[in-house]
Amino acid sequence: MSSSLSDYDFELPEAQIAQAPLGARDASRLMVVSRASGACAHRRFSELPELLREDDLLVVNDARVIPARLLGAKQGTGGRVELLVVRPAASTLTSQALGQSAEALEWICLGQASKGLKPGVRVAFPDGLEAEVLEALGGGEYRVRFHAAPGTSLAEVLEKAGRLPLPPYITRPPEDSDAERYQTVYARASGAVAAPTAGLHFTEATFAALEARGIRRVSVTLDVGPGTFLPVREENLEKHHMHPERYCVPEATAQAINAARAEGRRVVAVGTTVVRTLEAASDPETGTLRAGPGETRLFIRPGFRFRQVDVLLTNFHLPRSTLVVLVSALLGRERTLAAYREAIAAGYRFFSYGDAMLVTDQEGM
Repeated sequence: MSSSLSDYDFELPEAQIAQAPLGARDASRLMVVSRASGACAHRRFSELPELLREDDLLVVNDARVIPARLLGAKQGTGGRVELLVVRPAASTLTSQALGQSAEALEWICLGQASKGLKPGVRVAFPDGLEAEVLEALGGGEYRVRFHAAPGTSLAEVLEKAGRLPLPPYITRPPEDSDAERYQTVYARASGAVAAPTAGLHFTEATFAALEARGIRRVSVTLDVGPGTFLPVREENLEKHHMHPERYCVPEATAQAINAARAEGRRVVAVGTTVVRTLEAASDPETGTLRAGPGETRLFIRPGFRFRQVDVLLTNFHLPRSTLVVLVSALLGRERTLAAYREAIAAGYRFFSYGDAMLVTDQEGM
């Protein structure tokens, strides 16, 4: 149960960082890894329905990525400024706040500028959008107030002036196809600045095959924040602080998961964002899942007691990242790193547009 960041490092050839999606979503490879033995099997994602049990409950994150990246210039100097809209400063759900007037709320943004950003700086963006920096919060975060035409919502502003925030390890310029492929086919609730990438492999045909086997699907919403890309700077993981992310667990989802747990059926989490949502919303005394909105900074490390999740479908993650640590908490650090070494040797594609891994309690895959 190592708490040292360096114990979650591995060598990844740059050529295996996927820069673009495959032609078909479900054409990705799927490594199946046993939690019990660490044994690996090499399959295709299209085979997922037959790899799950007929009474499994599948949980997805229906967050939709917004065009949250804004490129502008400082008024007066013309210095280049980039803002990434992260979340409203007030404690309301991002998906609700996006529909309100652009000037009705203050927003937390990640900011970059040629000579820094100080309170009072005003920035001009395309389509008449302006922003005023109100406060520097540290760690590259700023509290910002936007100014737009009266009655214009931030969602409308971002659709016109914003860009899709592809991960920093995708080094090519964004393409028109990213607007569709960097969203899950079931994306619904706008507010995320990064995709819940484990879900990118699913197609309507996949869901039809799952339904034909009797595998039910429910959803949660977690607005994925920029913390998923930011490096961990503390060698001692116990000192690392996660960025806050807002989530919502519908009542029907809570009921379905609590029933599955009571009946001894498996809960299959599609992605680390689902794991964090379900475990954060778990009642610490009873272990039942609580419905409703919330905010989490939960950092899942080895030694964590999982209350809700039995099986995890996930992509392959960055070295020294909180996501590799989370997978290690479920699978074990040595088995996780061994599986990653095997994936690298076998030529798997890594990160958002890459291949997938199924961490399961079954043998004989």
